[in-house]
Amino acid sequence: MRPVVALAFAIDGNTEDRVIADLVERGHTVAARIGEHADPIAVLAESDAAVLLVSAEPERLTARLLSWCDDHGIRVVALAATEAAAHNGQALHLHEVLPADAPLDEIDALVRGGAVVAPTPVSSGPGRILAVWGPAGAPGRTTVAITLATELAASGRVVALLDADTYGASIAPALGMLDESPGFAAACRLAGQNGLSRAELERVSQSYPVRGGALHVLTGITRSYRWPELSAERVRRTLDACRDWADYVVIDTGFSFENDEEISSDLFAPRRNAATLACLDAADEILAVGSADPIGLARYLRAHAELLDRAAGVPITTIINKVRPGAIGLNPSGQVKATLQRFGGIGQPVLLPHDEKATDAALLAGKALRDASPKSAALAAVRRFATDHILPPPEQPVTRRSRRRAHALARATAV
Repeated sequence: MRPVVALAFAIDGNTEDRVIADLVERGHTVAARIGEHADPIAVLAESDAAVLLVSAEPERLTARLLSWCDDHGIRVVALAATEAAAHNGQALHLHEVLPADAPLDEIDALVRGGAVVAPTPVSSGPGRILAVWGPAGAPGRTTVAITLATELAASGRVVALLDADTYGASIAPALGMLDESPGFAAACRLAGQNGLSRAELERVSQSYPVRGGALHVLTGITRSYRWPELSAERVRRTLDACRDWADYVVIDTGFSFENDEEISSDLFAPRRNAATLACLDAADEILAVGSADPIGLARYLRAHAELLDRAAGVPITTIINKVRPGAIGLNPSGQVKATLQRFGGIGQPVLLPHDEKATDAALLAGKALRDASPKSAALAAVRRFATDHILPPPEQPVTRRSRRRAHALARATAV
């Protein structure tokens, strides 16, 4: 016999009208109906509810409510009517979140506890740090960083996306996230106090939903005057903690790595470019992004020479963004490759086609390319790069033919 559950409802009237009668017909009981302006905790304390069916909206589903329900043994099932509500459930690490228009069978299964929800992946650590850098002129660093991070997360990995740009942090608005409490600055402060743990990283980060994986975003500073909070030592400690937290750490850095501040008489003054320099120094690989137009390529080639001196042996992969014939002429890919080889000695660059329609749609929706424009040509190019260059090769399945070949090779070697 299927279990009967005492339910408490804290959802909007239309959704309640849709689900409550059917759930009662399936044998469940109504322990409480919590009004819009009532305190859910006060009502639940006077009821015998075993499961709370609640709206996932931020004003309804809160960390305080979840903590109280956990302490009192009440399971929480949330219904999300909007993307903001779904993001709120993700940020609170609540796995039992369904769309508000989900079929009654799915809601019933979660209410009864019969549905198995996959847990958030956990990193096997230590992670690999990928610093996305590019010269001034908006070559597309943020778009490349976000697209790469979401593709890596979709492969089933735990990915941390960090906004370390001290001049124009933009990951939060690009992903439709609140940026009044920048997570990267909070993590750096905790690191400076020796208090940065995995639990704290989870707390100060925001989650971006990616099917099959986990993407944690540490948003950047919202005011340019806050850059002294991102000192080199704090950033290094934060990156060390992120290595143990995520499989891949993708960093959107600033454009400048100059050390001109060092001519100051105060040798211990904070450096605005310290965050960028610390990220480049800690990186396992630098993804250097340039723009495929005459000015963008000239800027990239000049800055690339300085980057080689700065990187000190760190592998650098050149990514040229916005490749299109309108700015380069016929055969834009061939001309970009020839220019890079002739004037910079750069071979085998990664070329990303210009897809203005898709990137505009992503910015308008506050989403990553894979969610806003899944058929984007630029997305496909980043996906190929992630698969071929970043992710480990997939394990080949063992077949009877491969076993026969292995046995034949063993016999030939023995002879």
